[in-house]
Amino acid sequence: MRRTAALALVTLAALGALALHPGVRGQIRAVVRPEPPAPITPLALAVPPTQTAAPTALPDTPLPTRSEGPTATPAPSPAPVEVQGDGPGATPAPSPAPVAVQGDGPGATPALSPAPVEVNGRLYDAYIPAASKEGQAYQYSCEFDAAWVIFATFGYDVSVDEMVGIVGVDERVEPYIEETRDGFVIHGGDIAQRYSGDYTANFLARSTGSAMRRVFEHYGLPAEPVRDRAGVEAALRRGALVWMKTTVDFKPWRPAVWRTPEGQEFRTVLGNDHAVVVIGFNRDAVVIRDVLGPTSSNRQRPYEYEVGWDAFLASWGAQDFDGLAVERGQ
Repeated sequence: MRRTAALALVTLAALGALALHPGVRGQIRAVVRPEPPAPITPLALAVPPTQTAAPTALPDTPLPTRSEGPTATPAPSPAPVEVQGDGPGATPAPSPAPVAVQGDGPGATPALSPAPVEVNGRLYDAYIPAASKEGQAYQYSCEFDAAWVIFATFGYDVSVDEMVGIVGVDERVEPYIEETRDGFVIHGGDIAQRYSGDYTANFLARSTGSAMRRVFEHYGLPAEPVRDRAGVEAALRRGALVWMKTTVDFKPWRPAVWRTPEGQEFRTVLGNDHAVVVIGFNRDAVVIRDVLGPTSSNRQRPYEYEVGWDAFLASWGAQDFDGLAVERGQ
């Protein structure tokens, strides 16, 4: 027994010595407490040439996001980044010049660019200067706010309230969570046809691209499902914008199943459901327009940023690759 104890002490001492070695210590820390890099790279906000609606006033306190629900963990804020045009009195960054635009009035159609487009010192295969505003209309109206970006970019002045009236709200079940042996189930209305939930207060409230397609087509904007990288790239190359469901800040998520009263199920996320617009891409990343802006879960969140393809596809996949390529109307 003494021999066994002695061997154990020697082994522990050896492990302790290894742990003190810088290389080994770094490996151990990576296993015990991984610290992955932030998946988004903020970009300076460029003033959109097609904003047609007045910005929505922000409340005195930052809007909470869906990552701040009772069962979800808020995403950590990335390192502070100076973003032009975010705060009161800030000086907006100049609009990028390299993007050619057909016509000179509001809603002009961006020309397709066979050559790379330079924006803020970065090169993109396609980039569409998109409209923006400060913050969402309501706490959980991101699907409609993302649609607002597309309408405003293409020269349409459509309010979030108008969109809600067109899409409609399924009020049969106010969304709630059930934790089962197989995971989280969100009970709610038929999000394939309508919005479900109180978008002013319920962090579970949401809709899908299938429901949002109705509002685009109501105003004569063709909208087709897009479900992979090739579809995103092709849409942007021809001047379409991509409305999509993802997670707040493209952060990790808790998977969930949305279940309607009829028993139809949708693969989704629990607490950090979100919607944004894809406005550009290159080989390494996509460019996102996100009107959510700074909130208590990320006070440095810019309105335009890059996200690498891997993180983009993973977060989009968590929402069952729910996306719409929306074209400018005739």
